[in-house]
Amino acid sequence: MSSVLLFSIHILLVQKGSSATPTCQTTCGTIPIRYPFGTAYGCGHPAFSKHMKCNLGTLEYYSSTRTTSNNNAYTVSSIDYASSTVIIIDPLMSNCTEMQNSGSFTLGDDTPFTLAKENIFVLLGCSTTSPMFDSREDFCDTGSGSRVCRGMYSCRGVTGIGLPQNAPISTCCVYDYPTGIGLGYSLDLPKLQCSSYASVYEFGDEGDPMKWKFGVSLNYNDSYNYSDACKDCEASGGFCGFASLDESFSCVCNNGVNTTTNCFGQGNALSGTMGLKIQTVLTIGGKD
Repeated sequence: MSSVLLFSIHILLVQKGSSATPTCQTTCGTIPIRYPFGTAYGCGHPAFSKHMKCNLGTLEYYSSTRTTSNNNAYTVSSIDYASSTVIIIDPLMSNCTEMQNSGSFTLGDDTPFTLAKENIFVLLGCSTTSPMFDSREDFCDTGSGSRVCRGMYSCRGVTGIGLPQNAPISTCCVYDYPTGIGLGYSLDLPKLQCSSYASVYEFGDEGDPMKWKFGVSLNYNDSYNYSDACKDCEASGGFCGFASLDESFSCVCNNGVNTTTNCFGQGNALSGTMGLKIQTVLTIGGKD
């Protein structure tokens, strides 16, 4: 009788949960992150996930034309969940301390955000031939807006756009939402023939521009499918997210597993994706 080694390979079809890498985080830097937002793709609501992400501890907003590849993200400085408001900062936008030539501002056509009515946009260093000064139109606020222009031009930072401090305000235009050119989702400074822009969303002391709050205030609809499933997910310690293939609801657990229900049982409620597991069995037997 000779001994032989008999090998049998069993291919088992097992169900496994899909992993979310990285796991969704509840903070980005000092900003708390809750639904509908997320820190990475697959976290939060899909309408927001493609526009916002956490980049090395900084929450950033990307429009369809401003991407990680061109390094032109807007920084998210705060989120007020009670009022459904987000404040973003354009790194090229001017303020009282520092003024610079700005690029165009845009939210993108597919943005889930709208511009808050509190925003006051100030165009700086504009050509006298700018369409904003068209006498047949009423784009610029020549009332209270004149005080805003004088305030901005009183700042030492105005020298950054080639103007002397306290320059004549004839090259400045103030308009508020929704009046103006391209204020739905974009601001084309080359087209408007202006060097820079600033956005003020709150005036602490109108006479002192150093106390104004600069940034762009955005509103979002807080009814983005905050379903019972999402509430159940959060109650189990999970983070509401979505599947990458069909953007269906997914509950992301701390261990990186996605489930269709919640994270109770350490993610044993699986998403239903299938995978192969190969099991090798060594059998020792005898044969004549």
